[in-house]
Amino acid sequence: MLALGLVLNTLGIGLFCWAIFALAVYALPFFVAISVGMLAFRDGAGVFGALLIGIASGALTLAAGQVIVAVSRSLTLRVAIATAFAIPAAIAGYHVVFALSQIGVPSLAWREAFACGGAVCIGCTAWARLTVFVETRPLESGGLVENIPQPVLTAATHER
Repeated sequence: MLALGLVLNTLGIGLFCWAIFALAVYALPFFVAISVGMLAFRDGAGVFGALLIGIASGALTLAAGQVIVAVSRSLTLRVAIATAFAIPAAIAGYHVVFALSQIGVPSLAWREAFACGGAVCIGCTAWARLTVFVETRPLESGGLVENIPQPVLTAATHER
């Protein structure tokens, strides 16, 4: 029974960690959805109206962020949008890893170290998941050297 409990606990924590990494990019849209939904509820939209407005605003935030990052030619704009999505994910990752580390790590310094490492990993995951749709532009060769064919000069072009 003890072995089964250890296996199930390990699987549960692994599933929870997978969910954190899979849902990292949704931290900013979730925050926007909750904030707008609460604002709509406070202003008298009712429970159903606030729920619909919150879901719509969160979905719009996620879609707009992904489209802007994928379509924009400005590197500065893409970095700003990706950073806006990665920072809330890193903050959420810090708090989740800190809470999970309280289960088996007695030292506060090690819990902080694990939490900071988790924040970096989860923030980078959100950054990577958001920029997955970005294609390299012709001016950005992605570090590859392209062999552009040079025009061949023939004797006919140099007639005197």
